Amino acid sequence: MEQETGPKVPSNQLTFAHSARKIVLLRTIFCIAGGLTVLLIAFSARSSDLSAPTQRVPQFENAHVKVWKSTIAPNAPLPLHRHDHGRVIIALQGGTMKIAEQTGSSETQVWETGKAYWLAANPPNTMHSDINVGNQPIEVVVVEVKDDK
Repeated sequence: MEQETGPKVPSNQLTFAHSARKIVLLRTIFCIAGGLTVLLIAFSARSSDLSAPTQRVPQFENAHVKVWKSTIAPNAPLPLHRHDHGRVIIALQGGTMKIAEQTGSSETQVWETGKAYWLAANPPNTMHSDINVGNQPIEVVVVEVKDDK
């Protein structure tokens, strides 16, 4: 007894359907790649903007963390402040940051683009200012851990 497998499709129709799927897939890939290219160009242009102001923009907060994005323009220090909790710094646009204590002492840290760094809570009764000593803006995302104690 012979088993039926359904209507026989000519091989040229199979080739056409296969080619059509390939074209749709390639168009999708090119559209995604094109979109990513536009985003990267826009991000690159924005990140290299030397006039980017020094600012701190809140991103997210709950009982456990506080997240903000900071842009620090060259030689435009952040006002004196302190951190009561440890935090992770993620460098979106790296650079060289001088952390100047209110007492006059300072340390310089080099933050590489795409890397993350841990900064411990500040000692009690201390204040510091962050100064970008490079010639390009530094952009970081800061994730402060509220329940680190």
